[in-house]
Amino acid sequence: MSSTQRIELSKIQTGLRGLDDITNGGLPRGRATLITGGAGCGKTVIALQILVNGAKNGEPGIFVTFEEDSARIIANAASFGWNLPELEDHKLFFLDAKLSPDIVCAGQFDISGLLASLKVKADQMMAKCIVFDSIDVLLSLLGDPFAERRELFRLNDWLISSGLTGIITCKNSDSGQSRLNYQNFMQYMVDCLIFLRHDVDSRLAHRTVRIIKYRGSSFNSREAALLLDDNGAEIIAFTLSSPQLSASTERISSGIERLDSMLGSGYYRGSAVLLSGAPGTAKTTLCGCFLLAACERGERSLFIGFDEPAQEIVRNLRSVGIDLGPHVDSGLLHIESLRSSVTGTEEHMGTVRKFIESNQPRCLVIDPLSAIINTNRDGEAHRRMPEQLLALTKSAGITIICTSLLVNNEALNEGTNIQISTVADTWIHISYAMLAGERNRALTIIKSRGTEHSNQVRELILNSSGVSLADVYQAGGEVLMGTARWQKETAEKATEELLLASVAHKEPFAL
Repeated sequence: MSSTQRIELSKIQTGLRGLDDITNGGLPRGRATLITGGAGCGKTVIALQILVNGAKNGEPGIFVTFEEDSARIIANAASFGWNLPELEDHKLFFLDAKLSPDIVCAGQFDISGLLASLKVKADQMMAKCIVFDSIDVLLSLLGDPFAERRELFRLNDWLISSGLTGIITCKNSDSGQSRLNYQNFMQYMVDCLIFLRHDVDSRLAHRTVRIIKYRGSSFNSREAALLLDDNGAEIIAFTLSSPQLSASTERISSGIERLDSMLGSGYYRGSAVLLSGAPGTAKTTLCGCFLLAACERGERSLFIGFDEPAQEIVRNLRSVGIDLGPHVDSGLLHIESLRSSVTGTEEHMGTVRKFIESNQPRCLVIDPLSAIINTNRDGEAHRRMPEQLLALTKSAGITIICTSLLVNNEALNEGTNIQISTVADTWIHISYAMLAGERNRALTIIKSRGTEHSNQVRELILNSSGVSLADVYQAGGEVLMGTARWQKETAEKATEELLLASVAHKEPFAL
């Protein structure tokens, strides 16, 4: 064999979403992996979920618990829908190795007997993976650093000789490196070390996961968000690289005829559109026009709104002639409402991805995107999130409109607020124009890649019959909108009619 030939490390796929991505293929087969973290981090859930996924794929496993009764673990896991009783018959075996709290250790204690019985059971069921949950409870009974290391060596040698893939969970309340002797040693002993963290920031709970080491394999060392929901654990890990897709030349309507003309026939299919503006500038209304046009074309669409119930969204849009109700009832349009303050940005991204996968939309609206970014505490995730979102939608050919709320009326500030302005294909800004005691809306296209778009300002008009765009009145450097524009136009029209009447009056009578 050539000295330059690479030997790939054998791995087992965990089936846990995101974990196989950050470990570049899964956990090391036939070696030990340590999952450590504080209380409530999800250590037991992750270990059991890996075992369950393996059992469903024909690789039986053993779960050894040193702290919690196996019956309680099975009962708790029922909420995830894993159906453990069915797997227990042939593919999963639970062993209660929990010791009595009043047990007294006399003489030299070791785990040889436990490992011998586990070997018999593993051979009998042809197990491929074994979990030792809360092994720190067992080691704490020894009270001797040398005895702790001896038993850990014994466990590691047993895993290697048995060929089983071992997953060990252990408590660690420290921020990264523990002061407990056996934990320090165990971190060096195992081939893969996964550290979980559970923090509270701004009264929001955040779970994260980080691969600290992985012998013989590359891995993603960045901290990733960990989400625990009704299906178990999921790691929110996104890769920015996406397959090279052909750029679509198909145009689709914005739902407003005049805006389509300003864009040179509408949006490109699969493009990303940003609508920015101050509160009340009708960003959501423009999103409603877009979704109504998509539904009328028969395209599945998804509206993800934050901090506003779906029923209110439909009701409010109906007041300006946009009736999405029939399309919601038919199932062509799905409206999902979330609370922006419940979780962080990366957790919201995981939820958005699930909605996209379950609904398979051609058109998507997120209103407002700025709501979920502003809740984030991590500046790096703040910068990555727009790129991750657009990579997700572009790879699926989804046309997406995101709205962003500005705290003032200055569009140029948008470039530093949510960073999406640099990666969006089309950027439309809506602002207020205050004149003569009126507040009117002005729409302008800041950029639209690949299109000959208008650079003119248009007045955005809302009424019960729908949404329209009107030319602003310009004279002597003055821009008028609303009543002032109407009065000026009316006065000019009256002057013109008077002039024409005067000219007609002076014309000689025909002979």
